[in-house]
This record gives sequence, C-alpha cells and structure tokens, in this order.
Amino acid sequence: MMNIQYISNHKGCTAGVFIPIEEWEPMREQLGLPEEPQYDEDGLAINKAAILANVREALEEVKLYKQGKIKLQSARDFLKELEAENEL
Repeated sequence: MMNIQYISNHKGCTAGVFIPIEEWEPMREQLGLPEEPQYDEDGLAINKAAILANVREALEEVKLYKQGKIKLQSARDFLKELEAENEL
C-alpha cells in the first residue's frame, strides 16, 4: 500500500501530493520518466543526460578545431579564467 500524503493550501484545498522517494522511483522507471536532475556545488547538472550532452559538445568542438573552424583555448588560459571567476 502506498504511503501518499495530500498537501493542502491555505484554503484547505488539495494542492499537491507527497510520494515517498522509495515508492516514487519504481513508478518513475515504469513510466519511463527522466531522473530528477542532480546538481554539483556550482549548480551544474550531473545526471547522465547532462554529462552526455557535455561530452557531445566537447567532441563537436574538437571536430571544428580539426577542420580549422575554431581555435581552442589553452589549458593555462582556461585555468586563469577559472581563477578569475572564483575571485568574483
């Protein structure tokens, strides 16, 4: 039996439903719904789809570099940029 809790607004009307996560996960998988995104300390999504999207973007940049269409940033310049962002 599911342990569902109904959430009411200030007027007493049902405004939402709380389903414990251990009951929600099997339902989410059965329905084919995406995982709830998780974020790192910088607010960047760390779920599988986000990681794959970032890898695809990086591979596209490498392809464009090999074609001579873009110039890549050096690791030194990248680290300097990160330092400058952290100083803000």
